Amino acid sequence: MAYEVEKSDSEWREQLTPAEYAVLRKAGTERAFTGEYTDTETEGVYSCRACDTELFRSDTKFHSGCGWPSFYQPITDTIEYIKDTAHGMERVEVRCAKCGSHLGHVFPDGYGTPTGDRYCINSVSISLAPK
Repeated sequence: MAYEVEKSDSEWREQLTPAEYAVLRKAGTERAFTGEYTDTETEGVYSCRACDTELFRSDTKFHSGCGWPSFYQPITDTIEYIKDTAHGMERVEVRCAKCGSHLGHVFPDGYGTPTGDRYCINSVSISLAPK
């Protein structure tokens, strides 16, 4: 698939830290309860760490207890959804629609939220611009 932001593998490696590259470009996962934004309550906007596209607003973030930052809704049309059957599970991977970077997964278990969804996002995939 072609994305608005396209870079070679070497360009991504030069731009991103090894941890960012492993998650954003190779669909890795950071360890639970270790991410910078897991428990953050700062007001602002979360953007893709690879291309700076705004993805989530802080008012859609909630404490799910899963060990990663959780949101119930992305900013409109910023997320790409891909069926993921790795590791013997059926999940829905979420990527930045502008650059194709892996962000995490979305699950239908956001109990008590307006959408019922839980976007389980790696902290290393996003950056927060405080309000």
